[in-house]
Amino acid sequence: MVFGSSGSCQGYSSRLGPKRLIVSFPDSPRAGDLYTIIMASQDEVEELGMEADGQTEKLSCVEDGDRNSQASQDSGSAQPESDGAVSNGGDAESEKELVEFKIIWNKNKYDVKLPLDSTGASLKQKIHTLTGLPPAMQKVMFKGLLPEDKTLREIKVTNGAKVMVVGSTINDVLAVTTPKETVQQEVKEEETKKEPLCRQKQHRKVLDKGKPEDVMPSLKGVQERLPTTPISGMYNKSGGKVRLTFKLEQDQLWIGTKERTEKIPMGSIKNVLSEPIEEHDDYHMMAFQLGPTEASYYWVYWVPVQYVDAIKDTVLGKWQYF
Repeated sequence: MVFGSSGSCQGYSSRLGPKRLIVSFPDSPRAGDLYTIIMASQDEVEELGMEADGQTEKLSCVEDGDRNSQASQDSGSAQPESDGAVSNGGDAESEKELVEFKIIWNKNKYDVKLPLDSTGASLKQKIHTLTGLPPAMQKVMFKGLLPEDKTLREIKVTNGAKVMVVGSTINDVLAVTTPKETVQQEVKEEETKKEPLCRQKQHRKVLDKGKPEDVMPSLKGVQERLPTTPISGMYNKSGGKVRLTFKLEQDQLWIGTKERTEKIPMGSIKNVLSEPIEEHDDYHMMAFQLGPTEASYYWVYWVPVQYVDAIKDTVLGKWQYF
């Protein structure tokens, strides 16, 4: 009996002698070797053939298992390479999506790298991490006020861009609050102690000339409407004569001197100040603020007291009707 490549066997016998069994394993590591087994009886040959069939099937199963194991190992070793390729590609893509720019706050500069798809709210959280400035107290500016719901890509933040941040930390606010209140209190006290306007040098040089001879008479304790004629006989800061004419129909105040007459829209006058003149409290000195600073005050001296309130009400919006 001979085992072929499929694991089968063939047997033969001789009438003249014992039976012989020839076993060959062509697919095994011992392929090519030949074994001869001398058998004494037909029963033994059949029994040996059955055992050989089982052994061959066992070898075949082992070989099939080895092949499957090897294929699985080959497949497993190939898989990480595929995963690695995908991961590397993702990293490269992520790097392309990052943007590097500068945050400037309180004279400090911070280098920041964030994904382009980060929102303005995310940027504020990053600023909070860097500076300690709470998002609610941040004013972030890049080509205008930064919207929290827009991404860096949408507002076109590019590499090297500068993002400005304005705001104060809670500690800064607490540190400044008390001194500020103290300063305000000191200012109020200073204003209280401040000498009257009529004692200041710039006004004394006009007031020391004395009351003009042609000034209009005053009525102390009386409030009158504005006259239909100019209020005249007063001085300006240079000591020249000045008159005030209120053109209600044109919404203008005419300030006239010997040289010229200025026609000023009442709506452009920011404020009106007045103060009694010492030892002549039936007359006032007045100032019309024509611009944003104190340098724009136009001073008029020896205004009759009965017209002071009417002048303020007319210029500042409380119209007088006749």
